[in-house]
Amino acid sequence: MAQAFTPGLKVTKETIVKKRRILPLQGEVLVKKGDKVSYDQVIARTELPGNVQPLNVANKLGIAPEEVKDVMLKGEGEKIEQGENIALYKSFFGLFKNYVKAPIDGTIDNISDVTGQVLLREPPIPIEVDAYVNGKVIDVVEKEGAVVESVATFIQGIFGLSGEKNGEIVIAVNSRDEELTADMIKEEYKNKIVVGGSYIRAKAIKKAQKVGVSGIVVGGIDDHDIKELLGYDIGVAITGHEEIGFTLVVTEGFGEMHMAERTFDLLKENEGEWASINGATQIRAGVLRPEVIIPKEKDSADMAKESTESHGLEVGDQVRIIREPNFGEIAEIVEMIPELQELESESKARTFKVKLVETGEESIVPRANVEKIEE
Repeated sequence: MAQAFTPGLKVTKETIVKKRRILPLQGEVLVKKGDKVSYDQVIARTELPGNVQPLNVANKLGIAPEEVKDVMLKGEGEKIEQGENIALYKSFFGLFKNYVKAPIDGTIDNISDVTGQVLLREPPIPIEVDAYVNGKVIDVVEKEGAVVESVATFIQGIFGLSGEKNGEIVIAVNSRDEELTADMIKEEYKNKIVVGGSYIRAKAIKKAQKVGVSGIVVGGIDDHDIKELLGYDIGVAITGHEEIGFTLVVTEGFGEMHMAERTFDLLKENEGEWASINGATQIRAGVLRPEVIIPKEKDSADMAKESTESHGLEVGDQVRIIREPNFGEIAEIVEMIPELQELESESKARTFKVKLVETGEESIVPRANVEKIEE
C-alpha cells in the first residue's frame, strides 16, 4: 500500500513528554538526575553581564586623559553606588574640589588613560530556568540545565501566542462548537487555563486580560482580532514572545472552527487538573507547536514506551488540512491515489481522497497539504 508521512499534531491521552530546560549561557544546575521537580521549581540559574556605560571623567574634570587614574577614588573591579563620589580633582592647592559621581549602581569595569573614559558595568541580570512541567529529571547537562520527563496528556495546537504559563484547567463552554464569549470568563478564572469551543472574539480576549487568566485554549480565532490584540500583523515565522497577559493556544485554525472532538473530550476529562501551556509557534524549519501538557502522577517506568518510529499515512488515518480552501478541517483518508494529479495551479502532485469529519464531504487534497494527527 502506498504511504506518505507528514509530521503532525499530537493529541494524546497518555504519553511521555521530555522537556530540555537549558540556560542561555553556562551557570549553575540546581538538580540532579532522579530528582522529582515541580513546574515552578528553579532547576538552573546564571547571570548575564550587565550593560556597560561609558563615563568621560577627563572631560568632566577638565584634565588630561593620563591623569584620570590619579584622581579615581575607586579602582577597577570595585563596586559603586549611584550618587557615590568615584573621582576627585583638587585645584589651587586643594582649595577647590571637583567630584564625579557614579550615575548607576554597579562596578568599575575599566579606566583608560588614553581616552580618559571610565567604563561602568551595571549589575548582572539574574536568569533562572524552571522545570515548566511536573516530572522527574532524567538527565543533567553540566553547567547548562536538565531534561525533565513527565507522563502526561499532551495536546498540540495549530497556532499560539505568548510563552510558558501554568494553571488549573476550567471548561467555560458546554460543547466544542460553542463560542467562548466575554460573559463566560468569570472573575474566579484568574490564573486558570480557560477552555472554549469554536471561537473567541476581541471582546472576550479583553475580558480574559482584565480577569488575569493564565491561558485560553480555543478552536479558532480571526486574524483581525489577533491584530487588534497585538497592535500589528502577526508574522508567520515565530511566535511566543508576545506580551498579552496570557497564553493563547488555537487548536484548529483561523475563523470559527469547532474544536476537534478528541481534543475537547481530553480537556474536559482533565478539568480541575494542573497544566502547563505554551503558545510558541514556528511553522517553518524546525516546526514548533503550541501545546497543553497535563502531567499525571505516574512514572514512565510504569508504562510502555511509545515507539519512536514514524509510520506513514494510511487509509483510515485522521489528518488536519493545513492549506486553503479547507484549512484547519479534520478529515479521514478514504483513498490513497497513486497517480500524479493535476492541481488548479497546473502543477502535478500525489494526492489523497479525504472525507471531512464535520460535513462528510469528500475532497481531493495534495499530500503536502495535510498533517497527521498523532494519537
